[in-house]
Amino acid sequence: MSISIGSGFSNPFSYGNDLQNIAQTPYEKKLEEQRKEDMGIKDPVEESIEKFKKRHGIGCECETCKNRKYKDGSDEMVSFKSAQHIPRAAVASRVRAHEQEHVSNAYKDAEMHNGKVLRASVAIHTAICPECGRTYVSGGTTTTQIKYYNEDNQYQKDLKLQDSTKYKGNNVDYGC
Repeated sequence: MSISIGSGFSNPFSYGNDLQNIAQTPYEKKLEEQRKEDMGIKDPVEESIEKFKKRHGIGCECETCKNRKYKDGSDEMVSFKSAQHIPRAAVASRVRAHEQEHVSNAYKDAEMHNGKVLRASVAIHTAICPECGRTYVSGGTTTTQIKYYNEDNQYQKDLKLQDSTKYKGNNVDYGC
C-alpha cells in the first residue's frame, strides 16, 4: 500500500485554477465578458443591482405609482374632494395635512354646538405597490369623539341634580 501526497493543484476545481482566473489581464476579462454576453449569460450580481436601481432609483416610478390618485370619501368640506395625483415625495405630508383638516373641523363643530372634543386620533395607512414593490402611503383615517352638552334636555337636568346631591360635602375646607 502506497500513500502519495500531492500538491492539490492537479484538480481543475482546486485553488490553483482560481488563481489563474484572478490573474487575467484586462483584455482577457473583456473577452470573457463578451463571450458570456454572446451566450446570454448574465452576472447575477449585476442583474440584481440593475433591478434594485430600477426599483429604487430617484425619479423612477412604475405605471401604477404614476397613475395613483387620492380622493376623500367623507361628507365634510375638506381637500381632495376630486381625485388628484400627488408626487411620491409629498404624499405622506399631504395626507397628514388632509387628516388634520378633519381634526380641526371636529374642534370647530364642538365649539359651535356647545360640545367638547374628548378624543381625536389620526391613522396613516400604508400599502405595497404590486408592480414595483415600494411601500407607499395609501390614505388615512381620522376618528373623533365629541361630547355635546344639552342644557334643555330634562334628562341632563336630572343628571346635574343627582350629581349635585352626590358631591355635596365632598370637598370641605377646614381652614376657614
